[in-house]
Amino acid sequence: MKEIRIDRSKALHEEPSKGHNRFHPDIPPVIEADAGEEVLFQTRAACDNQLNKHSTLESFLRNDPRRPHPLTGPAYVKGAEPGDLLEIEILDVVPGDWAFTGIRKGRGYLRDYFDETFLAIWTLEDGWATSAQMPGVRVPGAPFPGVVAVAPSREQVAAWTKREAALAAQGGVAALPDPVSAIPNVEPIASEGLRTMPPRENGGNMDVKQLTKGARLFLPVSVPGALVSIGDAHFAQGDGEVCLQAVEMDSDTLVRFTLHKGEAARKGVKWPRMARTTHFTDPRYGMPQRFIATMGMPIRPDGSNAGEDLNWACKNALLQMIDLLCERGFSRLQAYVICSVAVDLKISQVVDAPNFIVSAVLPEEVLEG
Repeated sequence: MKEIRIDRSKALHEEPSKGHNRFHPDIPPVIEADAGEEVLFQTRAACDNQLNKHSTLESFLRNDPRRPHPLTGPAYVKGAEPGDLLEIEILDVVPGDWAFTGIRKGRGYLRDYFDETFLAIWTLEDGWATSAQMPGVRVPGAPFPGVVAVAPSREQVAAWTKREAALAAQGGVAALPDPVSAIPNVEPIASEGLRTMPPRENGGNMDVKQLTKGARLFLPVSVPGALVSIGDAHFAQGDGEVCLQAVEMDSDTLVRFTLHKGEAARKGVKWPRMARTTHFTDPRYGMPQRFIATMGMPIRPDGSNAGEDLNWACKNALLQMIDLLCERGFSRLQAYVICSVAVDLKISQVVDAPNFIVSAVLPEEVLEG
């Protein structure tokens, strides 16, 4: 087994030889591994050591938002070439002993509805997350890496930067290249490197909660060696991660690589794929017997119909869940966190136009802490 071990008393910029926080093909590999070999990635929480188990809201407000995510790697997979399909099997994800979830003004899915900041520090013990800031809440663990990626090619860096810049010019949300706080802090990586916030064709910050132990992730290879990096581990997350963060933790993530030679090119695979043969979490929480749920449809606040717009359906489902949780005695900020770490957003139907439905589902056990 190969290993990339880190010093968790240090931030990424204090140990830059072990990782990075931008995507670029020129980032040198930390280790080399054979296909079929197991590789251990020790990862830092998304805050990059700017928080700890004793942190306060004031320290959270001082965080540099350009430092997430501190990724571990890359690992060079021997024999991997552009056009191959790389299978990454998640063999284990071992949590740390604490985690955090934060809300930032101007960030997150419901940023137009929340203008306050909030921080919950979680204790991770016996498969559950509990927090003094979230009394009565107990979140079951299903740990997974939020970020798993291969390196983009130079052509992809240029093309993806261009499309995201065009989106930003139209008023859309885009995290464009920025050399401030970039690791590696050398050129051209610092100025050209893609920010890790959005997922892309190379994987990245997918935040797919089904990538727990037993999952197999398939990524199209674009550079020799694939250059695999992992980070941003989550102890638990709702499908949506809506407040910006899940239950964010350190981890020891063990994976195994399998190469499918030429398969991405041959089959035209351009996007991540995933497969598994086991439950991704305890079925009591993945498909709960007891739950509460709210439904949203594409209706704007002024009552007009946003026909077939899943975005409005999703927001309305969440806002109603937040109202329901407030009826149960939680503050709006606490309710928003619960939605992010434990509520699953499900597309219930997209056929009954104009009113598609998104359902927000919460296992009752979460509220029985």
